[in-house]
Amino acid sequence: MSSRQPRSTSEMDDRPPPPDLAAARTRLRRVGGGEASRRRVGGGEAPGHPEDPLGDPESVARAICLRLLTGQPRTRAELSAALRRQGVPAEATERVLGRFVDVGLIDDRSFADAWVGSRHAGRGLARRALSAELRRRGVDDRTVAEAVETLDPATEEATARALVRRRLAGTAHLDPPVRARRAVALLARKGYPAGLALRLVREELDGVDDLIDGEADVETE
Repeated sequence: MSSRQPRSTSEMDDRPPPPDLAAARTRLRRVGGGEASRRRVGGGEAPGHPEDPLGDPESVARAICLRLLTGQPRTRAELSAALRRQGVPAEATERVLGRFVDVGLIDDRSFADAWVGSRHAGRGLARRALSAELRRRGVDDRTVAEAVETLDPATEEATARALVRRRLAGTAHLDPPVRARRAVALLARKGYPAGLALRLVREELDGVDDLIDGEADVETE
């Protein structure tokens, strides 16, 4: 039995949608991708291992990539790492990933744009947090910068204000200094600048100017 824990519904809901694999398979055949070499395993069919003569490395790489893309989109770096773990030779990996780019199954810019939109709307993440997530998935700095620039500053501030209001509503039973610090800390964890967090808390929690002055370093990391 696998020890892998299932993702929560909220995590799954704010991920970008998976690519159209059926259409992409057709495009792969047209550009010479071919069908994955297969071997019989337990009455069914499965791709061979890269070292198995019945399954050539490129066929295995295509099968692995298509399987990984079935549930969610992936970056080129993520797929490359997965193929490396499976022992697919680097030359075969590059050829297969290149074809997947050609047919639109791998598109890091589209992935990044969709990631920014979905993770901001679903989790309230700000540009800094979104940039960090995309870099962890192997998206290059230029693509990351272009993607986060699509997030409108007014939308980002409106989301931050909504987060502050929600946190303050949930801490109404606590002392004002604690409420203020927790609201500021929440925005910090989601990647919002300290200055913006402090301003919004001041605006939403009357009479806290003296309470949160100097508190920015306490719980914002």
